[in-house]
Amino acid sequence: MYKTLLGSSGFRKGMDLYFKRHDGQAVTCEDFFAAMRDANEADFSNFLLWYSQAGTPRVKVTSSYNPDSRTYSLKFSQEVPPTPGQPVKEPMFIPVAVGLLDSKGKDMPLTSMHHEGLLQSVVSNGQPVSTVVLRVTKKEEEFVFSDITERPVPSLLRGYSSPVRLDSDLTDGDLYFLLAHDSDEFNRWEAGQILARKLMLTLVADFQQNKPLVLNPKFVEGIRSILCDSTLDKDFVALAVTLPGEGEIMDLMEVADPDAVHAVRSFIRKQLALQLKKEFVSTVKDNTSSEPYVFNHHNMARRALKNTALAYIAYLDEPELNQLALHEYHSATNMTEQFAALAALTQIPGQARDDVLADFYKKWEHDYLVVNKWFSLQAMSNIPGNIVNVQNLLNHPSFDLRNPNKVYSLIGGFCGSRVNFHAKDGSGYKFLGDIVLQLDKINPQVASRMVSALSRWGRYDETRQALHKAELQKIMSANGLSENVYEIASKSLAA
Repeated sequence: MYKTLLGSSGFRKGMDLYFKRHDGQAVTCEDFFAAMRDANEADFSNFLLWYSQAGTPRVKVTSSYNPDSRTYSLKFSQEVPPTPGQPVKEPMFIPVAVGLLDSKGKDMPLTSMHHEGLLQSVVSNGQPVSTVVLRVTKKEEEFVFSDITERPVPSLLRGYSSPVRLDSDLTDGDLYFLLAHDSDEFNRWEAGQILARKLMLTLVADFQQNKPLVLNPKFVEGIRSILCDSTLDKDFVALAVTLPGEGEIMDLMEVADPDAVHAVRSFIRKQLALQLKKEFVSTVKDNTSSEPYVFNHHNMARRALKNTALAYIAYLDEPELNQLALHEYHSATNMTEQFAALAALTQIPGQARDDVLADFYKKWEHDYLVVNKWFSLQAMSNIPGNIVNVQNLLNHPSFDLRNPNKVYSLIGGFCGSRVNFHAKDGSGYKFLGDIVLQLDKINPQVASRMVSALSRWGRYDETRQALHKAELQKIMSANGLSENVYEIASKSLAA
């Protein structure tokens, strides 16, 4: 936020003063604030509330356009939810970086705006700007941009200019427009994530009501526009075409439904792979390189995008595409690409999956860190009935229940599976409960960390709640239970 408000040069001036004043000293947040303020002679008024007020501010934005006066208004209201000990909160100092897009998706030149009855110039070095940082410091206030020739689509909170929860009047159409055109990569990504979350929640409701699942073609085209835009950073593209995780979607639900969320996310991934098959295959081939491994941004971004595309096409389980993934696995010149190909190939159960897992282990069995990744990859798998494979891996020669990192890789990895850990028959919970009791006799600290996976039982349906609590009660009733595990289990039950 300091850098957003002061710019790169202003932030550097503040850092220089900070080190000049405090090098070698024990300092406070207030000292850092003072250095930033004094170096730039800046008015930061109530900025220190970020350090003293608990809670994340909620910012609501409404917009309106007046074609007669050619003005565009953004009205902000903010609220910081009450917390214990702080029932009443003061308005925060919130920097909001804003740009306006015209009907062609180009940034509009901004020259001036009205705020609190005053006309303010926003030009930089005599030239219009495409992004302006608004200083929202009151509970409610309005900013009115001048000389706006058409109704724009606002790009709000560019670069994630402040850590707030933003609620705007952007329509789905606006979000699709930002996804396709916004020059700010964060907002382009965020538009896609918002749309994906909305889409996934809608389809989850359809799935629960036994309605057919249909993927919005606009979402597919939005992903296509990013995937085919050669001007974008490849690392950004890899992130932008990745769907929100299942855990994120379940956190947005009043009652989490792991089965529905997994089914919907799998459906969307498969549909994207099917409808964008040509684009994903081209992405893999265009970003494959036989050159030696180089650690720089260009090559890291290339690998990230290729690996993301490979994961999509492997989801189709077509012989030709499986051969492509297998070729990527065998021809990889570095761990990043070989492991990504392995992950893609292991999404579908079968002999090919078993063969490539065995081959990878044979190559890396003497590197315990790589073997831990190998354990984790299998443990987190969502293939049906994977609990049997995890139980078998407990007897693998490279696994040791006394080794915390191996426990975190295999048992912790299994707890991250939204499908098998949360199986409706309770087998995943029972498996963890039994393991916790074994671990408690070996390493109570590790056991207490593992039992915390049962602590969020209140998020699920009544059947899963009962299964969670049954395991927690089983653990608490065990003879000789350690204080570490008892504390976590008892607090979890009381939650």
